[in-house]
Amino acid sequence: MKKLTLTLITVAIGMILSVPVFAFGPGSGRGPGEGMGPGNGPGYHRDAAWAKLNLSAEQKTKIEALQLDHQKEIRPVREKMFDKSVELRRMWLQVNPDKDKILALQKEVRALRDQLEDKATAQKLEIRKLLTPEQQEKLANSGWGRGMGFGPRGGMRGHGAGGPGICY
Repeated sequence: MKKLTLTLITVAIGMILSVPVFAFGPGSGRGPGEGMGPGNGPGYHRDAAWAKLNLSAEQKTKIEALQLDHQKEIRPVREKMFDKSVELRRMWLQVNPDKDKILALQKEVRALRDQLEDKATAQKLEIRKLLTPEQQEKLANSGWGRGMGFGPRGGMRGHGAGGPGICY
């Protein structure tokens, strides 16, 4: 009887401790993806923006392909920038940081950031080429391309499932 009670208590405790895990359910969590949408797909803000433009199936396919290519192209640059940033942080944690090395690393990080910005600009221009003049006008009026910043229109929209919201 004592063994059965101990087993039942152990099972009950295990079930109670696992409830929070299942409360979140399947979903995006923190992982790949952008915006506030599902973790592996397009984000909510992007879908809403594209829906307003009434894109054709062909346009959607081409834009998705451009975005996929863009992500593949910038991944190594982002990883390199991350590595340099970690290295820079470690240098600042040293007792006597080397000024010249810090300045050189900061310059490298800025150059990588500039590369990312240039690639993002190129991607946006490529996407614009796929749109009709009416769609381009709607896109311009929606605030697309303003990027991140401060203020009511250019401010950060928050981070959803692992990526920025409307400012991608």
